[in-house]
Amino acid sequence: MHTPELILTLTGALSAALVLGYLTQRLGLSPIVGYLLAGVAVGPNTPGFMADRNLAQQMAEVGVILLMFGVGLHFHVGDLLAVRRVAVPGAVAQILAATALGTGVGAAFGWAWPEPLVFGLCVSVASTVVLTRVLGDRSELHTPLGHAAVGWLVVQDLFAVFVLVLMPALLAPGGPRGGVAGLVGLAAGKIAVLAFAVLVVGGRVIPWLLRHVAAAQSRELFTLTVLVVAIGIAAGSAELFGVSMALGAFLAGMVVGRSEFSLRAATDALPMRDAFAVLFFVSVGMLFDPTVLLRAPGVVLATLAVVMVGTPVAACAAVLALGRPVRTAVGIGLALAQIGEFSFIVATRGRELNALRPEATSALVAVAILSISVNPLLLRLVGPVDAWVARRPRLARRLAARTRLERVRARAADPDPEYRAVVVGYGPVGRTLVRLLRENGIEPTVVEMNLETVRRLRAEGAAAVYGDAAHAETLKEAGVPGAGALFLTASGLTGAGEVVRLARELNPDVRVLARATYLRERPDLFKAGADGVFAGEGEIALAMTESLLRDLGAAPDQVDRERDRVRAELFGEAPEPKPGEPRP
Repeated sequence: MHTPELILTLTGALSAALVLGYLTQRLGLSPIVGYLLAGVAVGPNTPGFMADRNLAQQMAEVGVILLMFGVGLHFHVGDLLAVRRVAVPGAVAQILAATALGTGVGAAFGWAWPEPLVFGLCVSVASTVVLTRVLGDRSELHTPLGHAAVGWLVVQDLFAVFVLVLMPALLAPGGPRGGVAGLVGLAAGKIAVLAFAVLVVGGRVIPWLLRHVAAAQSRELFTLTVLVVAIGIAAGSAELFGVSMALGAFLAGMVVGRSEFSLRAATDALPMRDAFAVLFFVSVGMLFDPTVLLRAPGVVLATLAVVMVGTPVAACAAVLALGRPVRTAVGIGLALAQIGEFSFIVATRGRELNALRPEATSALVAVAILSISVNPLLLRLVGPVDAWVARRPRLARRLAARTRLERVRARAADPDPEYRAVVVGYGPVGRTLVRLLRENGIEPTVVEMNLETVRRLRAEGAAAVYGDAAHAETLKEAGVPGAGALFLTASGLTGAGEVVRLARELNPDVRVLARATYLRERPDLFKAGADGVFAGEGEIALAMTESLLRDLGAAPDQVDRERDRVRAELFGEAPEPKPGEPRP
């Protein structure tokens, strides 16, 4: 009987990732640790079930493509420019220092060239997934520290993309032909042609394609289109231009990210990325040989020292030299004390080119597990270190003399006083609420699934987001984390309870007013966290009751009493007491 290797590999790998990822999450660690341990568990170096490594690595390639597509999708030049004075020179200095230290580790243990350099490149970049998650959990993603760290990651990501482009040519058997300068020029020429084809030509074709598919009102077709664009351009980049699929996927993400479909692509299509990214981490874990801890403990310890001591010190020193506060310097340094997805992508490419030995890959996996596990704990030291420096006046004065500390603190301590509101849906109810908000000096952000409505609002200068409010990314883009109120006005909104729950997770203090079609929907929305729910059935009954009574000549107080009685029957609410009457 034929053995379904693909099904067995998928089942075993994902099941182990689910169990161990859940356990590590419950322990307060990153799920990535669990995924790597799952790869160790189903790998060839441990007893029990053994997944097919070749199949896992092929599926992991899809994960790499989608990871790079996601990086391009969320890459905004403005984010980098906003913190360019600290992120660009600081990240370059940190990358060079970490690469030099990692190269020194490989050379010290007698590895053949170019293995030490490849190893140094692997330990020079941190995990975007881990860093953004840890900063988000600490509510520091939108602070000066968070902004600088995100800009730093952008520089690291661009560096990793450049490395992946050059590695196949530089590490080809027999060495680079035509000299390094000629090779770099040829690679730059290929990249330029590819960038022109994808960013300029694709920048016209891809949005046109997505616009027509979106008009079909089919989420499945839209998701499929985004996946075809990502994987198709990645494969075409490798076949036609001889560059890495990672670069093609990154450029494809940039094209979609610059279009009006960026948010919808992130919410509808990128969940597929998460599943394949899990397989990528599992495939990396399968490369880990536990015996390396006994055979070469020095390599593991030296690598751990580079990642958790060398990189933080280099980053912290660079930030202080650039005139930034102690808190920002220490925070960035400790946040970078880990390695993750890009380290493994570079390592995988190095193994394919026979430029990195299995011992090095096992050391990277071991250090990744340890550093990712400890990283959230390390970031708790930011406050104590900042306080320790502040208690030493002489040291604090010397550092403050090189920083713009007071200005940064003043800016961080000055909250934006503007009241923000988010309106989901721009039908008759939504338009009425938007008008009332504007008349009271509040400029709301509208979330809509109708592309033409979003375009019209943007043309009028209004803030509008095209996307599904049932996705956290859409609510974040609309500004729910900093909003004072959220109004769900769309009729028949699918998953309204989920929207309320997500809004409460992003902002526990936001006031949520929701619209329901039927009275029976009200309890679920209140349970989800809504502050007020207005059902169409009930409001129509109240309006018709009032109209009927007035037509029959009822007195105003009789109309009020009957309206209160109907409201109590429909909504289960006690009537409001008259002025001077005690509340029940």
